[in-house]
Amino acid sequence: MKQRSIDKNLGGQVRSCIATGIAMSPISMIRFVIGPEGDVVPDIYGKLPGRGIWVSAKSAALEKAVKKKLFYRSAKKPVLIRKNLVSNVENILARRLINLISLARKAGQAVTGFEKVKGLLETDRAKVLIQANDGSKREKVRLRPPGDTSTKIDCMTSRELGLAFGRERVIHAAITAGGLYKEISMESLRLAGIRENNGNTGAKKGKEDV
Repeated sequence: MKQRSIDKNLGGQVRSCIATGIAMSPISMIRFVIGPEGDVVPDIYGKLPGRGIWVSAKSAALEKAVKKKLFYRSAKKPVLIRKNLVSNVENILARRLINLISLARKAGQAVTGFEKVKGLLETDRAKVLIQANDGSKREKVRLRPPGDTSTKIDCMTSRELGLAFGRERVIHAAITAGGLYKEISMESLRLAGIRENNGNTGAKKGKEDV
């Protein structure tokens, strides 16, 4: 069967993480395939051909899969694991989230700037609050997410948010109701999981490629 988009067509299925053994929805995992040269390739979009190898979107799970050589075991053959695999996954996820927020901005579903975000949060149109993790804590606490903690995203840097809005840096943003806020929320969970052990401040290596 042809591999399809993860977030739209695989949400009702489950896959087993090779690191934890836990079965979970693919939307909270990273799919990998073995490339033509025998290397482990992250398939963030879930569209590359080949048998999928699934790992939970958590840095600990991914690091365990690399350290314990679980990709070898799952592929049942020798594979090449590049040293920057974890940071590569992080950067790809960051690019994807930046692109989704940029699409929301172009569709009129995203705003930035403290006053605009504050105004939107006072309406029922706001669905997600996004705040840069390197912004002023004193300033950020002045804004509350539109719902519970799941409606707040704080796994991006101000530079990354800036890229989404065509600016150098952005601290506050909000996403409105529309066709993108759910996908933005789901992708932010994967990025946050990969960044959970590095201070949640963004990739240290390859950051300029974002």
